[in-house]
Amino acid sequence: MAKFLAGLLGCTLPDKGAPLLFEVKALIDDVNASSVTSELMCGLSRGIPCSSLQDNMPQTPPFPGQLNTGGFNNNVYPSTTESSPGLYYQDNNLVSGSLEALIHHLVPTVDYYPDRTYIFTFLLSSRLFIHPYELMSKVHHLCTEQQRLGDPQADKLRLKKITPKILQLLTEWTETFPYDFRDERMMRSLKELTQRLTGWDEVHKKAISQMSQGLIRRLTVLSQFEEALVKINATATERLTALKAKPQAATQRDLLSICNDPFTVAQQLTHIELERLSYIGPEEFVQAFVHKDPLDNEKNCFSDHKKANNLGAYVDWFNRLSYLVATEICMPVKKKHRARVMDFFIDVARECFNIGNFNSLMAIISGMNMSPVSRLRKTWNKVKTAKFDILEHQMDPSSNFYNYRTALRGAMQRSLTANSSREKIVVPFFSLLIKDIYFLNEGCSSRLPNGHVNFEKFWELAKQVSDFMTWKQVECPFEKDRKILQYLLTAPVFTEDALYLASYESEGPENNTEKDRCKSLRSTLLSRV
Repeated sequence: MAKFLAGLLGCTLPDKGAPLLFEVKALIDDVNASSVTSELMCGLSRGIPCSSLQDNMPQTPPFPGQLNTGGFNNNVYPSTTESSPGLYYQDNNLVSGSLEALIHHLVPTVDYYPDRTYIFTFLLSSRLFIHPYELMSKVHHLCTEQQRLGDPQADKLRLKKITPKILQLLTEWTETFPYDFRDERMMRSLKELTQRLTGWDEVHKKAISQMSQGLIRRLTVLSQFEEALVKINATATERLTALKAKPQAATQRDLLSICNDPFTVAQQLTHIELERLSYIGPEEFVQAFVHKDPLDNEKNCFSDHKKANNLGAYVDWFNRLSYLVATEICMPVKKKHRARVMDFFIDVARECFNIGNFNSLMAIISGMNMSPVSRLRKTWNKVKTAKFDILEHQMDPSSNFYNYRTALRGAMQRSLTANSSREKIVVPFFSLLIKDIYFLNEGCSSRLPNGHVNFEKFWELAKQVSDFMTWKQVECPFEKDRKILQYLLTAPVFTEDALYLASYESEGPENNTEKDRCKSLRSTLLSRV
C-alpha cells in the first residue's frame, strides 16, 4: 500500500496544464461548440440587433444590484442628439455613439456630471476599444484643454466649480477599477492631472491625498493577496514532497480527522470563496474575452500586463476543491470509510446551499460526479443518496440551470432584505456567471454597422457585473478556523489518472476497458516510485 500511495503522490497538484473541470478556456470552447452560440453568431452576421437576440441568451435572473435593473440607464442626464453630437438616444436612453463622443460624455463640465451608472458602464466596457491608459490620457487632455486647468488666466470661479467634479470622476475610477492603475502610464497621467487640479487651490489637496492613499492601499492589499497565493501554492508543493517521502502518512490524515462537522467546513469554504471573490476586479470579466488586435505590436498593453489573474485563480480554486473531494473519497482503503466521506461531503454541500454558497456546492457535486468516484458502486450502495439527489436537482443543468437560477434569485432576495450578515451571502456558481457574460459579449455586436459603439449591449453587461460587485462586498460573518483553512488550501490532491488508479484499487475493474486502463496506469504511476 505504501508503494501504491507513493505512486499516486508522484502526481502534481492541478495546475494550468492539468485537466481543469471548468477552466475558462475550456468553458469558452464548450460555448463556441453550442447550438445557442451558433444561432447567436448567425444572428450577428445578419446584423440583428442585441435586443432581438436577448431571449436566446442565458441570463442570470434580473434583480436589483449595484445598478438599478429596471431601466437603470434612464438616470443618464437626458439629452438629445442635437445637444450631444455623436450620441444617439431612444426614449431618453443612450443606445449608441461614437467612441470619441462617449469619452466626451464621460468628462464633467461646469454644468454637467455623468451619472454613476454611465461612469461604471463606460469604464467597464471601453477597454474593448481602447486601453485604460489611453482613455486616461484622453480624459486628461479634455480636462486640461477644455476646462483650461492650470491656465493662470482662467476664470477662478469656473475652476472652483469644475475641479470637484473632475476629482469625483477620478475617485470613482480609482475606487471601482483600482487595478487599472497598476500600469505606470495610468499613474503618471493621474499624477499630472491631480497636480493641475491643485495648482491653483489648496482646498482640494486633502481630497486628492485621500484618493491617492486609498488607491495605494488597495493596490498594496492586492499585492499582499497575490503573495499569499504564491505562499499557499508553495506550501501545497512542500506537503506533496513530504508525502512522497512518507506515503504512509497519507492514510493518517484526511479532512474528517481535521473536522467532522459539515457546517463548520461549509463556513470555512465560504471564507475562501468570499475572500477570493473580493479580489476579482469587475474589468476582469471583460478583459478575459479581449482579443488583442494582431496589428497592435505594442508588447506592454494592458491585456498583457494583467488580464484576468484573480478570475483565473478563482476558477483554479473551484477545480482544486472538486479534485480534493474526489481525492478524499478515493483515498480510503475501506469501503465503510469511503461511504462515510461521501455522506460527509453531501452534508457539507447541503450546508453550502443553505448558506448561499453555490460555487462550493457545485464544486463538491462535480467532485462526486467525477468518473473515478461515480464508478464506486459498492460504496455508493452504502450512502444515503436521497440528499445528494436533491442537491443535484438544484444544480441540474437542464433548461439552462433553471433550478439553480431560481435558487440564486431567492438568495439575492434574501440578501436584499437581510437582517443579519449571514443572510447577505451570495456566492454564485462562478463558471456559469462567466458563461453568461461570455454569451452576452459574443452574442451581440460591440459595434453597429455605422461604426458606433452598441451601448445597449454594455448596459446589459454592466448590469450583470454590478450584481457581482454587490456579492463580492459581503464580509464573511463566520469565525475562521486556521487549521481547516490550511488543509482545504494546501492538502495534496490526486490528478485524474491517480484518482482512477485509486478507484480501481478500491473497487476492481469491471470490464476489459477498465482492466487495460488500470494496468496502464499502474505501469505509468508506480514506475515513478
